[in-house]
Amino acid sequence: MVIGATGQIGRAAVTALARDGWEVTAASRGGRRDEGWPAEVRTAALDRDDDTALAAVVGDGCDVLVDIVAYGAGHARQLTGLAGRVGSAVVISSVSVYEDDKGRGFDTQAEPDGFPAYPVPIPESQGTVRPGEATYSTRKAALERELLAAGDRLPTTLLRAGAVHGPYGRTPRELYVVKRNLDGRRRRILAYGGASRFHPVSVHTLAELIRLAAARPGSRVLNACDPDAPTVAEIARAVDAVMGVRTEDVLVDGPPPAPTVGDTPWSVPLPVVCDMSAAERELGHRPVTRYADRLPETIASIERHLAGRDWRAAYPAMARNYGDLFDYAAEDAWLAS
Repeated sequence: MVIGATGQIGRAAVTALARDGWEVTAASRGGRRDEGWPAEVRTAALDRDDDTALAAVVGDGCDVLVDIVAYGAGHARQLTGLAGRVGSAVVISSVSVYEDDKGRGFDTQAEPDGFPAYPVPIPESQGTVRPGEATYSTRKAALERELLAAGDRLPTTLLRAGAVHGPYGRTPRELYVVKRNLDGRRRRILAYGGASRFHPVSVHTLAELIRLAAARPGSRVLNACDPDAPTVAEIARAVDAVMGVRTEDVLVDGPPPAPTVGDTPWSVPLPVVCDMSAAERELGHRPVTRYADRLPETIASIERHLAGRDWRAAYPAMARNYGDLFDYAAEDAWLAS
């Protein structure tokens, strides 16, 4: 059973599991079927927060429950309550749970000297933020703690995903470059010298890790990232290459020179790069794709969704999370100065 089956990660996960021979029930709020799924995939409508509805969809039980959308201690307890009917679970977490040796994490980055100095690469043994209900990071940490504590009753593989990319995303970071190219912007301002590295993960990499973990039940936490961690400048040039455009990068040493100038969805002052050796060791994982290999489908998905629409209407979550990504007047004023 896959919860969140019609989302960005879920679509790829359902396909990978079905092709691996699993009998898959794809559960989502609308109970829709994706056109790319094998015909034998079953669908079910499910409100993720309705305990009774979830128990009904699980029914007499399932060998593996894959939860793409679990978030917080409440969802963890919901899953552990099904332990007698579920053989094992695979649950998506996030690299945002990590904190550095000074207790700094993603939630502190807005503070002076607040961005964490993580080891490169980050191992799963790195400390995590204190569990709680206040932020995305603390709620993911609470999810992890609850599920790991119940590992004897419900073996769970937690996959700490990096910056997810692929088609059908609600917050595609690539929008930052794609829209500029569509708008004819041929100068691109990049803070931190364009050297920021925020480890990406393809939905296809995640689907492969889910497939492997489903076949190898256990109670564990594993990083989930692509084999490469390109810089933001390398990402932008790769998007340019797919779209067939040439853009001049204006590299700024240090932070963004103005609030809406040079700050991309990947911009970080220090690298966020994860160690993937544990997944290789415990699951036998081997890379199935690299970042640039999957850009064409990501870009095509963004262009289709954006066509004829204001970007805020097309991607409201991007506007909420990142503010004004396309303040061209501010960019032009800074360039002119």
